[in-house]
Amino acid sequence: MAEVDPDVEYTEQHVWVRLSPRGSARVGITDFAQESLGDLITVTLPAVGDELVAGEAFGEIESTKSVSEVYAPVPGVVTAVNPLLVDSPELVNDEPYGEGWLIVLSVVVDSAESASGEVKLMSADEYRGFTAE
Repeated sequence: MAEVDPDVEYTEQHVWVRLSPRGSARVGITDFAQESLGDLITVTLPAVGDELVAGEAFGEIESTKSVSEVYAPVPGVVTAVNPLLVDSPELVNDEPYGEGWLIVLSVVVDSAESASGEVKLMSADEYRGFTAE
């Protein structure tokens, strides 16, 4: 059974986000997603400074089975990209909630909308139920 980190929030696209009180968000794919994809070959990510829209694709993950897009869980500006994934994409397989993170965002929140924009974020319990269906 796939690991679910209780300290992050999840999307239906199997992306996790760890929101900090300082307005940043670390983003990665879930253990469920990496298990489904299999051994990763390459990870294509946005550049620092790119502006992301919640729910829109920001990168691709290629595995021995397929190529999958990764979708932004919240709106924001990319402030960091995991440099370790260039030479070691398998870190996503080994540590999806740790060293296998993908990007860090400075979250952009319009005062009229929530931080999650149009993407519904789920708790760990909700995500467990979602993946059990």
